[in-house]
Amino acid sequence: MVKIGKIELPDFPLLLAPMEDVSDPPFRAVCKANGADLMYTEFISSEGLIRDAAKSRQKLDIFDYEQPIGIQIFGSDIESMRESAVISAQVGPDLIDINYGCPVKNVACKGAGAALLRDIPKMVAMTSAIVQAVEPFGLPVTVKTRLGWDESTKNVEEVAERLQDIGIKALTVHGRTRVQMYKGEADWTLIRKIKENPRIQIPIFGNGDIDTPEKAVAYKEEFGVDGIMIGRASIGYPWIFREIKHYMQTGELLAPPTIQERIDMCKMHFDKGLEWKGPRLGIFEMRRHYANYFRGLPNVKSYRTRLVQTEDPEEIYAILDEIANSMEYAEL
Repeated sequence: MVKIGKIELPDFPLLLAPMEDVSDPPFRAVCKANGADLMYTEFISSEGLIRDAAKSRQKLDIFDYEQPIGIQIFGSDIESMRESAVISAQVGPDLIDINYGCPVKNVACKGAGAALLRDIPKMVAMTSAIVQAVEPFGLPVTVKTRLGWDESTKNVEEVAERLQDIGIKALTVHGRTRVQMYKGEADWTLIRKIKENPRIQIPIFGNGDIDTPEKAVAYKEEFGVDGIMIGRASIGYPWIFREIKHYMQTGELLAPPTIQERIDMCKMHFDKGLEWKGPRLGIFEMRRHYANYFRGLPNVKSYRTRLVQTEDPEEIYAILDEIANSMEYAEL
C-alpha cells in the first residue's frame, strides 16, 4: 500500500497526469473506469482562481466517483498561490498538487511551472505557504516537477529533500528538463537516485514515456519508484491503465479493446461531456478526441469528418453505431 497523508492507494498505483485541455471530468471518468488509481484536475491558474475567472473556477469541478482526486494549481506569486490553495481546498479534493513542471512558454516564461526550478528558495517558500494554508483542511500537499531547468541545472535531488522537509507528502518527477519540453527520451536515473536516498520517506512517482505495459513493469523494476504517472499515452486510450494492471498481475498482455469497446468508451466520454458542459460545449470539446479513439482503424476518416461537423447529439450516436457495425470484423 502507498500512502499520501491519509490517502491509501494500492501497491504501485497508476496516476493520471494533469493535462491542459485534456484532463477534464469527462476524460477523467473514462480513465477511472479503466483503473486509474489517483487523478488530478487540469492545472489551474492561481490568478484565475483569486480573480474568480469562470474558466478557472470550472476546472475545480470534481465528483465523488473520481476520488481520490487532487486539484493542481500553478502560479508565480506566493500569496496568490496560498489563496488559490485555500479556494481549492474548500471544494473538497483529497489533496492539493503544485505544478512546478509545466514547460510551456506562457507558463514557464511568466515565472510559474518549471520556472520555479530556477529559484529553489522561492519554490520552498511557496510550498511552505501552501502546506500551512491547507493544514486546517487536513489535506496533503504534493508536487509535480522536472529534473531541472536544463542539462546544467538538474537540481531535482535537492528539490526533493527540501520540499519533503517542509511537509509535502509525495513527489512526481517527469524525467526531462524544462528545456527538453517533451523531446528526446525521458531519463529516470535521477528519479531512481531520489528513491534510493535514505532521507526520502515520501512516495516518489515517475513520469515520462510510459506507453506500454511492458515499459511500466520494466521501469518499476529498474527505477524502484512507488508508482507511475501516465499522461499522453492515455489520450484516446484509457485502456492503458487496465492493460498495465493486468500485465503486472499476470505477466500476460491483455487483448486490445474491440471496436465495440472503443465505441462504448467514446460514448461514455461524450455522455459525460454533455452532462458536464451541455450540448454545445460538450459536442465541440469532444471533437478533439475522436481521432485518438479511432487511431489505427481502417477507413475511418469519412466517419471522423462527419463526427466533427455535426451539432446533433443523436446524429453523433448514430455515426458511432455506424462505425461499430461497419468495422465489426476489422482487424485491429
